[in-house]
Amino acid sequence: MSLLNKRKKPEPKAVLVESDRKVLEVIKSKKEMAIWSRDLKMETNLSDVVISKSLKNLLNSSLIKEVVHAQQKGRKHYIAAEFEPSKEVTGGSWYVNGDLDTAFIDQLKDLCLKIIRKLKVVTADGVYDFFKTNRLTNTDCTSQQISEILRSMVLDNMIIDVKSTGLGEYHSIPIGKLCYRCPPGDVNQGPKKGALVSIPCGVCPRIRECTPDGLISPTTCVYYNKWLDF
Repeated sequence: MSLLNKRKKPEPKAVLVESDRKVLEVIKSKKEMAIWSRDLKMETNLSDVVISKSLKNLLNSSLIKEVVHAQQKGRKHYIAAEFEPSKEVTGGSWYVNGDLDTAFIDQLKDLCLKIIRKLKVVTADGVYDFFKTNRLTNTDCTSQQISEILRSMVLDNMIIDVKSTGLGEYHSIPIGKLCYRCPPGDVNQGPKKGALVSIPCGVCPRIRECTPDGLISPTTCVYYNKWLDF
């Protein structure tokens, strides 16, 4: 038997009728945004029966795929096989199959809190670098994800965000840089040791307005001067 006869025969191409091609053309036009089956009816002027048959044929031919829309879970959406659904469709990195990945989010919050307790004061970049260096999760996290987690923790009153004064605990952080720390009285921070951990800047409600040359400044702060004289 010749080598020519041994070659695998090519897979037959899908046979598409006019309605299939029309449905496929509309789905492709939406690119990564996907389209709801009801919208397909409006844009193609085809009946429900014809659209259902065309969708089934296109799915079986692997020309399109069904995707879960994070904001419209009860509606079947379709996208051309060559595209990946956009963040608007999937819900972004916090969603899996249209559902919010609360377990992963809670895990990241717990790890971020432990990092902040360990480092006392840290920027979002510092938390992200700690994640990368120590490989704390099996899933790679982006700096954007860590920043979003930290902002949600501030809203949940798990941590507080302050701007660095460049002094005391903030000496390694540029002045004015947004950073994070545990709120005063956090029982898991451990015992305070000496005056360095009691620097008033960390709990000052005017810390965001404090600058070296401003009206509110470490050089004119009564509380900071008292702390220096401790």
